[in-house]
Amino acid sequence: MDRADLFRSIAAVQDDLITRAQALRAGFSRHDIDHLVAVGRWRPLARAVYLTHGRFDEPPARRCRIRAAVLSLGPQAHAVFDTAAELHGIAGLPRRDEIHVALPGRAAKLARVSDPAIVLHQLEHPSGTVLRVNGIAATTSRVTVTELILRERRYPAVSVLDSALSLGLLTTECLATIPTLIRGRRGAVAARGYLAEADGRAQSPLETRARLRCVDGRVPPDALQLEVRDGDGYLLGIGDLGWRGPRVIAEADGRDAHASPAAVFADRRRQNRLVNAGWTVLRFTWSDTLQPDYIPQTVRQALAAARSRRS
Repeated sequence: MDRADLFRSIAAVQDDLITRAQALRAGFSRHDIDHLVAVGRWRPLARAVYLTHGRFDEPPARRCRIRAAVLSLGPQAHAVFDTAAELHGIAGLPRRDEIHVALPGRAAKLARVSDPAIVLHQLEHPSGTVLRVNGIAATTSRVTVTELILRERRYPAVSVLDSALSLGLLTTECLATIPTLIRGRRGAVAARGYLAEADGRAQSPLETRARLRCVDGRVPPDALQLEVRDGDGYLLGIGDLGWRGPRVIAEADGRDAHASPAAVFADRRRQNRLVNAGWTVLRFTWSDTLQPDYIPQTVRQALAAARSRRS
């Protein structure tokens, strides 16, 4: 394989990135590399890591930045915490620009990081607790979730747990092993409480947050993803949160899932079917979850009104 083919084969599986060491092994000289950078053919993204293709006048994709950070720190480097969760597709954390990378022991002490967005952690992860996600080394989903719930507050921590369960990255059996992993660690007492509240039926962090607001306001739902059917068994709709006795449903209206015209029309038709069948339908957004009292007060009023109509 000639130099060009070898270079292309490496960059093709690394989001068009190549490290200086890889380029040297492929047959480039140090002068070649420095020249390609100087003339703008290659763009440095991290220490000794170059973007070799694409629009250099635009910010690189997030995954490309993460890969560059991990590559720049050597073969023992791997993504951890928020960054590992992002690679796994686990939702529920605030959007942060930092890229969290771990190195073991002495390797972390010797590493040099010039990018302020890269947060380097000195952490030991045994064999089997690190895998590759789209070719980027990261902690496994179980280790990622375990470490996050020790660091995060309740709402994001439970959201992370719900997301991992919903995606099938964790099972309930796997969840049951986490208390042993965190025993004696800082934050373990709170984390055990978060584990008890996890529910994989939540399909988004917004649903998790709405549920927790109801729990905190002493109006917990008695059903999640509640299927409502008519007398013939026809599915009228599925409620994110449900109170079956008073026939009240709460919907978590996420911006991405409910913003398109088709989604808006579908929501309206489903709501009409449910209302005509005698159900009260409430709708909550992300901003509603930022007010501790709003959701539980609204639910409590709806429950009282529903019970009054039936008395």
